[in-house]
Amino acid sequence: MAASDQDSAAEVQDRQERRRLWTRSQPVALYLFALVLAILIPALIVSLVLLNRNNHAQEEVVRGLTNATVQAMGQSVDREIAGMITTLRVLSTSESLVANNFEHFHNRAVTALAGSGAYLLALDADFGQLLNTRVAYGEPLGRTSDPATASEALERGLPTVSGLFFGQTAQRWVFNVLLPVPDNARAVLLGLTQNAQNLAGTLQSRQLPSGWHAALVDGGNLVIAATPDAGFATGDVLPMRQTLDSAPDQWQRERFDGQEVVTAEWRSALSGWRVIAWASGEAIARPLDDSLLWLAAWGAIIAIAAALIAFLIAQRISQSVRGLRRDARRLGRGEALAAKTYPVAEIAEVSRALADASAQRQAADNDVRFLMREVAHRSKNQMTVIAAMARQTARGASDVPSYVASFERRIMGLARSTDLLLTHGRAGVALGELLESQIAAFAPPDSKRVRLTGPVIRLNVQAAQILGMAAHELATNAAKYGAFSGDDGTLLVQWKIVDARLDLTWRETVRQLLETNDRVGFGTTVLKTMVGHSLGAEVERVCHSDGIEWRFAIPLAALDPDHVPATAAAAAADE
Repeated sequence: MAASDQDSAAEVQDRQERRRLWTRSQPVALYLFALVLAILIPALIVSLVLLNRNNHAQEEVVRGLTNATVQAMGQSVDREIAGMITTLRVLSTSESLVANNFEHFHNRAVTALAGSGAYLLALDADFGQLLNTRVAYGEPLGRTSDPATASEALERGLPTVSGLFFGQTAQRWVFNVLLPVPDNARAVLLGLTQNAQNLAGTLQSRQLPSGWHAALVDGGNLVIAATPDAGFATGDVLPMRQTLDSAPDQWQRERFDGQEVVTAEWRSALSGWRVIAWASGEAIARPLDDSLLWLAAWGAIIAIAAALIAFLIAQRISQSVRGLRRDARRLGRGEALAAKTYPVAEIAEVSRALADASAQRQAADNDVRFLMREVAHRSKNQMTVIAAMARQTARGASDVPSYVASFERRIMGLARSTDLLLTHGRAGVALGELLESQIAAFAPPDSKRVRLTGPVIRLNVQAAQILGMAAHELATNAAKYGAFSGDDGTLLVQWKIVDARLDLTWRETVRQLLETNDRVGFGTTVLKTMVGHSLGAEVERVCHSDGIEWRFAIPLAALDPDHVPATAAAAAADE
């Protein structure tokens, strides 16, 4: 039992050692050489197979290329047919057609199909033409030249593509795409017709291998269109692939014009048409030994060149990585970094990221130092302001409970201003946020009774503390004597910038004024002394018959976040 445990432990240790060797970091040169080998070894093996197979291998290449090209030709034709079906579906929803206004429908169709090479026709239940955009509306029209396809479309109830036929109206070889219109009283079928020769460009858009020709044929093997050198015209019968016995992706050898030809085919499930390509058997079977030998020679040259290039690239990448390592160590020590240029774009991007991280760290360190100084400075100011608030609150208090309650409310108002200062930092507190936070503690549940409006203005530390205490006192008075003391009072606070000043108005509207005494309390001190003296503002109190109004005209220089006086707020509070 002990021996078995020892064997198991040895096996586990052996697996761990193999895993460690496998996951051990390797130089980039090794991976590049492995990549070169991974590419070249299969290529050399394929080259040897090609040398052994000779013509057979080359024939397979040509087979795949030809089948793909023939398929691409057929898919291009299918896309053209599918586009015509989509156009028919859109036209079938026309209001003119639904209303049987065929003249208006004819004119709209002419405009819509201009330049497309397609023409619209509408057929009645007897397959008579109600309209045909090949001719002007109202000209006499006979029955369709292809009633068989029209009958099939009605029976199937689906879009149907015709074979090739000679159109009596067009006086040339054409084909139709028909769509049943079940809900129309007169027109049972809509159709788009095109000249067959229009599809010749679709075949010519794909380049077949040298020596190959192609033709597009319908179900009766009538040539709809052919490549220029095929030797067949539209309407001819193609004497190849006249049956559907063989699979479409299989090559078939046939006799044509006294010689053996190889044919390839693609069949359309949409239209039933076929694309047939052919080439002489001699061209297919021609040996390509010289080309294969050149391939082997060039393979050896490429292998040597790839190994040399991999070695040079590995050297450049290694140098760049070592540079990044040095920069990372400097970043860890807190040193400033500058982005460097490297030959590899990804490594250069990492260098820029390190430089950005260094700049962010330097800025963060500066912010920390600034915030530490700011915390110390603000703490001193806060203590001075709180002490002054305590003294002034004590002057107006008649007993200890009222003193504690009043002092706590003012402390909480100052705390809300401080929270906003800490949230926004050096960017400054938004005046609207400051007013909203101070009024929220006293505002009634009905939000429509309070409205604040004005542009975005940022405040420095001193201005935020002073205006925060002022808003708190005004809201306190509103709750005691003004807009918030009853159920129908309203408050409008609005501000704007006029001639480098902030004009702020606090307007309360009430149904009945409450009586107040003339004692100068902390609120009046805050409004007139601190706002007026510390911020250099003009403060005016106006008593209206329906409420009180306070007006403040404050220089913008006193509000600028970049201008933070050291002890003005504390001195004014103490006063």
